[in-house]
Amino acid sequence: MKIFIDSANIADIRAAYDMGAISGVTTNPSIISRENRKFDDIIADVTEIMVDGPIFAEVLSLDAEGMIEEGKKLAAINKNIVVKIPMIPEGLKAVKALSSLGINVCVTVIFSAPQAILAANAGARYVAPFVGRLDDIGENGLDLAQEIRDIFDAQGIDTMIVAASVRHPVHVVELAKMGVDIATMPFKVIMQMAKNPNTEGAVKKFLEDWEKVPK
Repeated sequence: MKIFIDSANIADIRAAYDMGAISGVTTNPSIISRENRKFDDIIADVTEIMVDGPIFAEVLSLDAEGMIEEGKKLAAINKNIVVKIPMIPEGLKAVKALSSLGINVCVTVIFSAPQAILAANAGARYVAPFVGRLDDIGENGLDLAQEIRDIFDAQGIDTMIVAASVRHPVHVVELAKMGVDIATMPFKVIMQMAKNPNTEGAVKKFLEDWEKVPK
């Protein structure tokens, strides 16, 4: 399972990339707004770091015509751009049009398996079920990811599943076990995956013991 970072913070993206932890970057309007920088400047910086993986950027229009025009402009920025389209009826029209032009599209804010099926049929390269947000409202987001995985496998659908709003390493492990293609998460979850107090204790003990070796 590939790991994407869900961030527009250049320092976090670079740190994750330098660790070899990530294969792509996902953004959305909320994430972009936190950086207090122009969108074009952020994307330019991200493309300099993430030269060999997908970079997801979301449209803002709610009508198909507007989404299609935005999608074309986003795709023209860089060959690695994946256009994110919201899972609404107008969005499906835009997915069909953009995918027919060879533009990679991710259908986002998916909260049900029927939505994922429609998105795949419209031509989406990726679908993004929001695992953590379902957990937040008392539902099981992992169940949705598993349901989509089962359906896509049964039907031979090659649309990739991007599990979004991943909250903690347990989510990551469970998603990997069920065969989800990609999990996208904030930098803090990546660091939670990397760190373990037992590992840190062992390293500390090694260094302490080394000091006892005659020099």
